[in-house]
Amino acid sequence: MTSHRKEMDVLEGKNAVVVGASRGLGRGVAESLSAAGASVLAIARDRAGLAELSAAHPSIDAKVVDATDPGVAGDVIYAHDPDILAVVAGATPMLHPIHHHTWETFSLPWQVDVRIAFNWLREALLKPLRPGSRVLLMSSGAATNGSPLSGGYAGAKATVRFMAEYADEEARRGDLGIRVVTVLPKLTPATALGLAAVREYAARRGVSEEQFGQMLGAPVTPAIAGEAFVGLATGALDGGVAYALTGAGLSADHVPKEVTR
Repeated sequence: MTSHRKEMDVLEGKNAVVVGASRGLGRGVAESLSAAGASVLAIARDRAGLAELSAAHPSIDAKVVDATDPGVAGDVIYAHDPDILAVVAGATPMLHPIHHHTWETFSLPWQVDVRIAFNWLREALLKPLRPGSRVLLMSSGAATNGSPLSGGYAGAKATVRFMAEYADEEARRGDLGIRVVTVLPKLTPATALGLAAVREYAARRGVSEEQFGQMLGAPVTPAIAGEAFVGLATGALDGGVAYALTGAGLSADHVPKEVTR
């Protein structure tokens, strides 16, 4: 009983901000950080999704804002002074081959995902967050393996990974005591975004969704993502600044190949 209580309170007294907490893996991250004892502020544009999250978890505060707004990033970071900043938000890419995209649909992840990561990283370093703080950004396994039906998604997620590396280096150079890492989850049918991609890639391969899911292996669930973020918020981070996430959990410096061709 005592050990269980200790595990549940591993983040007691810590403030966490989760950007993109209204659905999918972001919601799992917010729920897990709260369960581990952190005071969580959930950020998203989806009012209904945040309302549902708050109803299920009254201890989680929610704020409906546009995370791409640089003013929002600065205001939230200064007001809440998080020990843990989890940036999970991103656009839902249109699932078309490259020649069926327009520039606007192709570049959407750059205009949203990259902009969000840039704004929140920038404000975390400018403030700066207090020594010992962790900035955890969600990238994607597509950053390494590509994603031929998602327009500029893979490149945008690769850039998020690079920006995290740059920010971590600057934090070290400035002796700020802040660590910045990225998480690269494998394609998963356990979220609405992932399920849509699984359907399209299954059709592209001429196999059933079930067959394609078996190729992917154990899915990354919101609970698994949440557990991973709690671990990164509390662990030694001996594995560097990029971590792959599969259904088996985190692994450092290796991103398993996805079957999206």
